[in-house]
Amino acid sequence: MDPITRAVLSSWGWRVEVILILLLAGTWYTIGWRRLRQRTFGRKARQSDRRQRQTRSAWHLAARWRLIGYWAGLVVIALALMSPIDLLSGQLFFMHMIQHLLLIMIAPPLLLTANPLPFVLWGLPHGLRQKVGNAMSRLLHRQSASRRGLRTLTTPGAVWLFAVIAIVGWHDPAMYNAALRLGWVHDLEHLFFFAAGMAYWWHVTGAGPRIHKQFGLVGRIAFALAAVPPNMALGVILAFAREVVYTYYLSVPRLWGISVLDDQRIGGIIMWIPGSMMYILAALLLAARLLNQEMNKPVLPEQAWSSGEALIAPGIRKR
Repeated sequence: MDPITRAVLSSWGWRVEVILILLLAGTWYTIGWRRLRQRTFGRKARQSDRRQRQTRSAWHLAARWRLIGYWAGLVVIALALMSPIDLLSGQLFFMHMIQHLLLIMIAPPLLLTANPLPFVLWGLPHGLRQKVGNAMSRLLHRQSASRRGLRTLTTPGAVWLFAVIAIVGWHDPAMYNAALRLGWVHDLEHLFFFAAGMAYWWHVTGAGPRIHKQFGLVGRIAFALAAVPPNMALGVILAFAREVVYTYYLSVPRLWGISVLDDQRIGGIIMWIPGSMMYILAALLLAARLLNQEMNKPVLPEQAWSSGEALIAPGIRKR
């Protein structure tokens, strides 16, 4: 292994504030998950057939895969912000694109498919849990002004626009160069990307709190695919650009003999193909669920579809 690669792989930027936030979030969620799981699968849950049916129906709420998925999301955030990926993002454009992909398209769906809200509430001490639950009930009550305001700010159209502005805006050359030169601007950029990713995947995954009319699977598929065109367009522009867009990389040492223009092209391809594929993959998974629902529908008895009236096509009247 050459000295540069060895030095890069050993360059972990341990940030105390990031570690504390991630450990707090993970511990909090885990405590709530254990409490809900014990409540769901405790001895009392097996005392009657009715309770057993309730236990089976609640299986998905306290499933182990939720805990694993949530911690996986936290690990992805840690890798994006403290691993050599963060160091290399200041040297190589394509590594910066990988960092953005982790914060926008990998960590948020992992965290939100774990449906963190009920587990976070159950992770609180009993008295505080009641107070927070009551406060949330008031804030999110159907007739409350706070709920109406939050619904307005987080409509699918507003979230889509926010995501596009965040991605395109922070890839403006002036904003991008400033983020690499100033640490606090770089952190602000990451917060914007993560917030945009969480808001967007909130609609796709259907995680709580559900303050909007619930998307059907078809609507969620369409919303996931709606993220592809702007993401793909920006990636294509960068991949086929004939000039260096981000001049900051002209002033830093080049690693492994990768030119600035080739680096930019690789980064554009990463944004264009792997970035777009994350949303396409989500749409395919939702489509599979839709097909599974259709296949599991009960078969109609013959008398319900074999009569003359039932065989007439909709909209065609007998004469």
